[in-house]
Amino acid sequence: MSIGSRLYGAALALSLCLPVVAHGAEAAGKAAPTPLSAYELYRMYGDRTWTWGTGGGHFFAEGRRFVAWTNDKGKQSFAEGRWVVDDFGQLCMRATWTNAEGAGRASTCFGHQKIGKVIYQRRQPDGNWYVFRHATARDDDEFRKLIPVDTVSAKALELKQVLLSQEVAR
Repeated sequence: MSIGSRLYGAALALSLCLPVVAHGAEAAGKAAPTPLSAYELYRMYGDRTWTWGTGGGHFFAEGRRFVAWTNDKGKQSFAEGRWVVDDFGQLCMRATWTNAEGAGRASTCFGHQKIGKVIYQRRQPDGNWYVFRHATARDDDEFRKLIPVDTVSAKALELKQVLLSQEVAR
């Protein structure tokens, strides 16, 4: 038997098996994840505050401005910068974080994918995927921490003024 005949036979056997494998994956309900679009991310985050246990970040729709404030174990920080989204499901917060010790730039990104109506999120580049919003939102979904009110800008501005006054006093 020639090599060409063997390759043809192997290709034929494989082509007969592929439809069964593909049909099996569909039957098992294993849809491939798709990234959220920039528009979907903009609608989800724009003019909302993402509340964290130690503070939060506000995503201004106008100008894509980002402002954040945290108080981690008594160490207060604030951030000012921009937020960007893309059609690969990525949201990035690019900001300068300032505390009593100084300031530094940071970029923090999160990936978003969906399977059906379930949205998954992970910290980029190598965080673990978790359910961000179930098909029917649950009380403990991270998505519920996006609120349509700015709860951080006033705190960030207050901290900024305190830190500036301390800097002037030095």
